[in-house]
Amino acid sequence: MSISCRSVFCALLGCGILFWPLDRVSGQDPMDHVDLTSDEMTKAELTRQELLAILSRATADERVDLTSKRLSGLDLRNVDFKGANLRWARLNNTDLRGANLRDTILDSAWLLNANLERADLRGASLVSSQMRRANLRDANLSGARIVANLQRADLRGADLSNANMGADMKNQSMGLMRTVLRMAKLDGADMRNVNALRLDAGYASMRGVLLDNANFRGADLTGADLTNASVAGLDLSGADVSGAYLVQLIGKEKIIGLDKVTNLAEAEIE
Repeated sequence: MSISCRSVFCALLGCGILFWPLDRVSGQDPMDHVDLTSDEMTKAELTRQELLAILSRATADERVDLTSKRLSGLDLRNVDFKGANLRWARLNNTDLRGANLRDTILDSAWLLNANLERADLRGASLVSSQMRRANLRDANLSGARIVANLQRADLRGADLSNANMGADMKNQSMGLMRTVLRMAKLDGADMRNVNALRLDAGYASMRGVLLDNANFRGADLTGADLTNASVAGLDLSGADVSGAYLVQLIGKEKIIGLDKVTNLAEAEIE
């Protein structure tokens, strides 16, 4: 990424617009200020074969450095990234189905509309990543560090168990940075033991999700559908459940902090 483009990204991140799905004052989408049609965001600087040649030189002692590489639109199905450093990379509309991204660094990467179906992202770092409308169906993100914008992403059947998706409340000098799953599809996902402190999952579809022993303290669940979710040990202390569907829950009697949620009277609960 050029210095000027990186500076723009940092400015947007500092204003918090890369994590808020909608400007709460104007009602405008902050991403409207980003030129997503530019060559920086849509064109690739390497071919698949050139990338494979770079990855083939990986060693056990050193990550392949793909920092800031433009890889948008490529067919990278089943590619083994071998724990590569993909910080600041652009992978918009890239086909990464079945790719091995285990232990990769994807901090501040752009993966808008990327296809990551069945990809292996175990232990990956996805801090400040842009993943709106990404397809992560049946992907494995267990143990990953995720503080990303996943608005309208498809995570149906994904494994998010033991992932750390919580806001770092000790490092919020630029405003609240938290994982955004607003209007995302998570039906059937495994979110057991997830740390989702201050998660924004407003209007997300979470039917049948496994949420046992997950930390959803202070989460925004307004309008979310948790029908038939498994919730034994789920901590909802301080969560906003206005308009949420909390019906046919499995293990409801073992929820922690249900008496401390916000707007429980406005939720559909049984």
